[in-house]
Amino acid sequence: MTTTYKLENSFGPVGSTAGYFLMLAGLVATYTSLFGLILVVLGAFLGFTSTCTIIDYDKQRIKFSDNIFGIFKTGKWIPIDQQMKIGIKESNQVWTAYSRSNRSIDIDSNDFRLVLLDAETKEIMPLKKTDSLDSAEVALEILCKKLHLEAY
Repeated sequence: MTTTYKLENSFGPVGSTAGYFLMLAGLVATYTSLFGLILVVLGAFLGFTSTCTIIDYDKQRIKFSDNIFGIFKTGKWIPIDQQMKIGIKESNQVWTAYSRSNRSIDIDSNDFRLVLLDAETKEIMPLKKTDSLDSAEVALEILCKKLHLEAY
């Protein structure tokens, strides 16, 4: 049984929104010129490319994946070692975009992530994203039981 947890858009909220607008403009421009198809492809790449984690519970392996265009999954499988641990990490990301008048727009993203740690407690990869510490603790217990790992 495999489970996929979406983490975030690769180009952030501003980049994915710009991708949607490029795709829409490309669709409109396609009626008059084939140049619009380039805008559609570029917009789809910006708008739909994201990152996720795929966990295969039966084979005890994990894959961090970039989903190009939201369809093509990349990355390689990492086997789960019994010395690995799972921990909770608070993530505070700020996405900044600048307008033509050089004004910045900051978008804050605060969440909690379950991360896979090796034997020396170095972070290997994020596993799951949650909104609160309580939901992260519940998800930590569930993942530790399913993967037969200890919590850190």
